[in-house]
Amino acid sequence: MSTRTIHLDVRGMSCANCSGTVQDALGSLDGVESASVNFATDEASVTYDPDRVSLSEVYDAIESAGYDPVSETVSIAITDMSCANCAETNRTALESNPGVVRADVNFATDEAQVEYVPGEVSIEELYDAVESAGYTPVRETGDDADGQTGDGEDARDVARNAEITRQKRLTLFGAALSTPLLAMLALHLFAPGALPETVPGTGVPFGWVAFALATPVQVVLGREFYENSYTALVRNRTANMDVLIALGSTTAYLYSVIALVGILPNAGLYFDTAALILVFITLGNYLEARSKGQASEALRSLLEMEADTATLVDRAASETPPADGEVAEQSSAARQTESGEAVDGEEREVPLDEVEVGDRMKVRPGEKIPTDGVVVDGESAVDESMVTGESVPVSKEAGDEVVGSTVNQNGVLVVEATKVGSDTAIQQIVQTVKEAQSRQPEIQNVADRISAYFVPAVIVNALVWATVWMLFPAQLAGFVEALPLWGVVVGGPAAAGGTVSTLEFAVLVFASAVLIACPCALGLATPAATMVGTSIGAQNGVLFKGGDILERVRDVDTVVFDKTGTLTKGEMSLTDVVALGPSADGGALDPASDDDALDPAPDGGALREVADDGDATAEAGAGEDAETTVLRLAAAAERNSEHPLAQAIVEGAAERGVDVPEAEEFENVPGHGVRATVEGDTVLVGNRRLLEDAGIDPSPAEETMHRLEEEGKTAMLVGRLFERTGETEPSDAADETSTAAGEVLGVVANADTIKETSAEAVRALRERGVDVHMITGDNERTARAVAEQVGIDPDNVRAEVLPDGKADAVEAIQDEGKKAMMVGDGVNDAPALAAAFVGTALGSGTDVAIEAADVTLMRDDPTDVVKAIRVSAGTLAKIKQNLFWALGYNTAMIPLASLGLLQPILAAGAMALSSVSVLTNSLLFRRYTPDHDYRILGFLRRRR
Repeated sequence: MSTRTIHLDVRGMSCANCSGTVQDALGSLDGVESASVNFATDEASVTYDPDRVSLSEVYDAIESAGYDPVSETVSIAITDMSCANCAETNRTALESNPGVVRADVNFATDEAQVEYVPGEVSIEELYDAVESAGYTPVRETGDDADGQTGDGEDARDVARNAEITRQKRLTLFGAALSTPLLAMLALHLFAPGALPETVPGTGVPFGWVAFALATPVQVVLGREFYENSYTALVRNRTANMDVLIALGSTTAYLYSVIALVGILPNAGLYFDTAALILVFITLGNYLEARSKGQASEALRSLLEMEADTATLVDRAASETPPADGEVAEQSSAARQTESGEAVDGEEREVPLDEVEVGDRMKVRPGEKIPTDGVVVDGESAVDESMVTGESVPVSKEAGDEVVGSTVNQNGVLVVEATKVGSDTAIQQIVQTVKEAQSRQPEIQNVADRISAYFVPAVIVNALVWATVWMLFPAQLAGFVEALPLWGVVVGGPAAAGGTVSTLEFAVLVFASAVLIACPCALGLATPAATMVGTSIGAQNGVLFKGGDILERVRDVDTVVFDKTGTLTKGEMSLTDVVALGPSADGGALDPASDDDALDPAPDGGALREVADDGDATAEAGAGEDAETTVLRLAAAAERNSEHPLAQAIVEGAAERGVDVPEAEEFENVPGHGVRATVEGDTVLVGNRRLLEDAGIDPSPAEETMHRLEEEGKTAMLVGRLFERTGETEPSDAADETSTAAGEVLGVVANADTIKETSAEAVRALRERGVDVHMITGDNERTARAVAEQVGIDPDNVRAEVLPDGKADAVEAIQDEGKKAMMVGDGVNDAPALAAAFVGTALGSGTDVAIEAADVTLMRDDPTDVVKAIRVSAGTLAKIKQNLFWALGYNTAMIPLASLGLLQPILAAGAMALSSVSVLTNSLLFRRYTPDHDYRILGFLRRRR
C-alpha cells in the first residue's frame, strides 16, 4: 500500500475547536491514515491512500465541515482529442498527478479545467501529464498560464487555427490523390472494361497505379490515426474512435495489397476505398475543428471588446481643487516617467495592462471604459449590452459604478479603476463560462457510460458479423434479400450468387461495421450544446457556474425571492416619524428650511413645520419637537449600522438638518434591530421583539405600526432605557407610555420602491407553472403588502425570518418535494442560496452572495430569472436533439452495415457527417434569444 502526504491551507478556522472539527472530518474518511490541522498556521497535513480515497474527497470533507480548503484552478488547452474517450483519458492522467484535486476535460472545447493544491504541483507537471497520455497541451507561460488574458488566449487561438489549417492541408492532399481513384471507381462501376488491365506500354498490372495513389494517402493521412490508436491501446489500455478508423482503412488497404501481389487470386482491389475513408474522415475533422472555433466565438468576441489602452489623468487634475490645507492624493498617473520628467496634470495613454487600482482614466464619447471602476467626474450614458444584454444605455454620474469594456456614449467621464486584469467583470464572465463548459450536465454521464464501452462493442460486433457471413453466406444473404431494403453490396458473396468471394465480402462487412460507428457524435452531443447555451446566457447577463447547474435550472418548480434588493430596489428612504405623546400628530417634522410650504415625502405624504413644544423631552433641548427627538435618537443609534434601513434613517435625519449626536456601545441584534448608548441612555431601534426583550411594552405604538405596515412600509420602534444615575422616571413627553424599565418614544418608517419588472417576473413564472414564494425579515403586514403588489400569493409569504432562518425556510419548502430556486442579493441570503436546489444571486448583490450562488444575474432585474430558466430548458432540448441523432444514427446504421447493406466508402462518409451534423445543430442554437421559450421550429414557438 502506497500513501501520499498533502499539505494544504484551510480558511475559515477561528479557534482550536475549528481545527479539531476539520481534523475529525478528515479522520473519518476511509483511506486517510493521519490528519493534522494547525489553527495557528491555517494548515492541514493529510496522509492518505490514493487507492482508497481521492484528494477531491478530502477537499469535499473539509468543505462539508464548513471550511474552505485553498485551491487554484488552471485551464489547459489540449489538441489531438478525437472523442469523449480521449477526454476521459486526459482526465485520468491529470487526476493521477499528486496535488490535483479534480480535473474536467471537455472534448467540445478541447480544454481541461484543473483544480490543484498550490505548491504541490506545477503547471509544467500538468502539461507533462497530458503529454504522457499521448496528447499535446498548449503550453503557456508566466501570467498567461490561466489562459484567460494576453498572449495565453492568443496561444490558444494560434493552436486552434494551426489545427484547422493542418486538417485543411491534409484534406486537400488526400483529395488530390484520391480524385483519380474516384474516377477509376466510377469507370469500373458505370463503364466496365474501360480501364486497361495493365499500364499502357508496360506489363505492370493497372492496380499498381491505384496502389501508388493510395499509399501516400495511407501514410500521410493515416499516420495520425495509427499513432493515436497505438497510444490508446498500448499506453492507455483503452480504445477510441481512431482505433475504428485505423481498423477500417487498414483492412481495406492490406486486403488490396494481398490481392495485388497474388496471394488472393481474382480478389478485388479496394485502394480507392482505403484512401477515400481517410479523406472523408479528415474532411470531417476539418469541418469539426472549424465548428468548434465558431462555437467558442462568443467568448473570444467578449475578450476582443476589451480596450487596448487607457488615458490616465492625475488625481489633482480630475477633481475639484482641494480646500486650503488639504493635499491631493497622487495616483499612479502622476508618477515620474523613466526619464525623470513629472507628468502631473497631464494626460497620457498607456497599455491596458499598466493600469492599476486607484488610477483615474478619462473616457471620451465613443471610447470603451478600460477597466471596472467608479465615476468620479462627469455624466454620460453607457452602453452595457455586452455585459448585461440590456440594449438601453444606462445613465452614469459621479459615484456610479461602471464595467470595463462597456462603451461611453455621449459625455466625458473620469473613472477611478477599482478592478484590473483578471479581476474585471469581463474576465470573470469569460472564466465563469469556461468553467461552466467544463462541468457537464448529469445527462452527459449516460453518454460517457455508453462511450466507455462503445468502441470495443463495435469491434466485437464487426468481428461477429464478418464471421457469420463467412460461415453462413447463402442463408444470411437470403435473409437480408427478403427484407424490405435495398440489396446487399456488390450483389453479395459468390455463395449467394454475388460477384465477390465470401472472404472478400466478409472483409467489406467488417470495414463498414467499424467505420459506420461514430462515438465522436455521441461525445459531442452534450458539450457542444452546453458550450453554446452557457455563451447565450453570458450574452444575456445570465452566468451559470456549470453545465450541471444549467441542467438543474430547467427542473426548478418553485422560485423563492428575497424581498429587499431583489423584488424591491433596496434603496430605502425615510417616510414617517411618529412621536408617541402630546405631539403624536402623524409624523410632523421640523424641516431644515424656513419654507412654510408643504414638503412632499417620498411616499406621497407631507411633512409639516412644527412650532417649538415646551413639553418636549428635556434631552431634546430648547426648540426641538418630539418627532425631531425621536429621529435624532434613532439616527444616532443607527449611525454605525450598515443595514439599508439604518442608512435611510441616518440620511433622512441629515436631509432634515437634524443634529445627530455620537453613540457609544453600539450593538447589532441580528433580525431584531440595534442597541446603542446615546446621551447616557440606551436607545433601541427595531421590531417589537427587540423592545419586549428589553422589558419595554410596545403596545402603545401598535396602532401606528399597523397603519404604516398596511401601507407597505417598514416600521421600526424607537425605545429608550434609563441608565443615568438618579433618573427614575421617563420624560414628560412620553410618560403615558412608560414602563418600569423604559419607554417607547415613537416609530420611524422607511419605504422601499418595488422594481418595475418584479410583477412581470412573477407573472411570467406563474404562467410557466412555477410556484413563487417570498422570504423577508420584514414584518408580516409589510411583506404581504409587497407580495400583493407583485402578484405573489399571500400564503407563499414568509415574514419576520431571521438571517440564519432563511436557509431553514428554503429547506422547509424543499421538504415538501419541491425543487426551489432561491433568488437573493445580500450577505444574509448566502446560506439560503447554498441550501436551495439552485441558488441565484443578482449581480448587483454582494460578492458573498454571488460566490454562494449557482447562477449570477448580471443585471439588477428579476425577469432574468425567467431568462435563466428559458436558456436552461432550451439547452437541454438541444442536448436531447443531439443525443437522439447520435444514438439514433448509431442504432440504425450499425445494423445496416453489419447486414452488408453499406459500402465502406459510404460508411466513412456517414461517420464524418454525423459528428459535423451534431456540431451544426448546436451552432444553430446560437440564434436563440431567451425573450421567448425555445422551439425546434421557430415559427411554431409561442412567445411569453
